Amino acid sequence: MHHFLFGIYPYIALTVLIFGSIARYESEPFTWKSSSSQLLRRRQLIIGSVLFHVGVLVIFFGHLIGLLTPIWVFDALGISHGAKQLLAVIAGGVAGVMALVGGGILFHRRWTDPRIRRTSSFADIGILALLLAQLVLGVGTIFVSLQHLDGHEMTRFMAWAQGIFTFDGQAASYIEDVALVFKLHLFLGLTIFLLFPFTRLVHMLSVPLRYLWRPGYQIVRSRRKTPAE
Repeated sequence: MHHFLFGIYPYIALTVLIFGSIARYESEPFTWKSSSSQLLRRRQLIIGSVLFHVGVLVIFFGHLIGLLTPIWVFDALGISHGAKQLLAVIAGGVAGVMALVGGGILFHRRWTDPRIRRTSSFADIGILALLLAQLVLGVGTIFVSLQHLDGHEMTRFMAWAQGIFTFDGQAASYIEDVALVFKLHLFLGLTIFLLFPFTRLVHMLSVPLRYLWRPGYQIVRSRRKTPAE
């Protein structure tokens, strides 16, 4: 079961993530949106959304860089495993609490406001609940990580993640005896990847990068009236 969950399930989740997202974009492009409820209650949305999105982005890129960067790169830069572990605990802890508070505000808003509740699907509420559970588990791993500040535990997760992407058949064995909270965190993260194409999370793939280099102004022309008008 351990080999299936952490040696095979990652490939299932990533395959569904990639091809499911492509299929949805090609077959149902008009559902590719975040379905914002800003018009129904703006202030609470802004506070919760900023905290949640900033926290999640820091966590995502922190995991991406921390897990997939080869160990020899950190060694070449003179960054010890202990220093990397401490940085992950501090930065991840702050970002995790931010995202958890923001997500809690968004969940409370979506669950308790009758108008927003009626415009929310089961998937909207369900995926937000899973994200909150994942954040709770992530914050929970910090207390275990504080007991391994030498960084050795971190290198095991790096070996596992990099082993998945290099098709290492022994990848699952690298984390076989880690704490249960880490395994739950990894499993739920993979499950969120699996569900990603079927939820509003797909809007994350539509980041409007073109806004970074477009002109700072827009030319707006009034509509020319026709003779009949």
